[in-house]
Amino acid sequence: MNAVPLSYILFVSIALFFIGMYGLFTRRNMITMLMSVELMLNSVNINFVAFNKYLYPNKLDGVFFTVFIITIAAAEAAVAIAIIINLYRTHQSIDVEDATDLKF
Repeated sequence: MNAVPLSYILFVSIALFFIGMYGLFTRRNMITMLMSVELMLNSVNINFVAFNKYLYPNKLDGVFFTVFIITIAAAEAAVAIAIIINLYRTHQSIDVEDATDLKF
């Protein structure tokens, strides 16, 4: 069985990261921006697992980092969605431009 070369995995990871970065910088919808950040974190996870497999095939350090990042991403998504829901209730929009006009 032939393994997938590391360069192919890194290409997919880089593509996912830059798609996420493009989505983060060009979209105004907060949920789309949150999804873009999650896409960037997942591309980092792919890098951790790929480098772990090719550099240290008998260790699980990269997998442990990936599990840690997934845990942090889940907590970040829960907090971000709560903030987005609160902003939607106050402004009736999830557009970033509307969220910057906060009135206390």
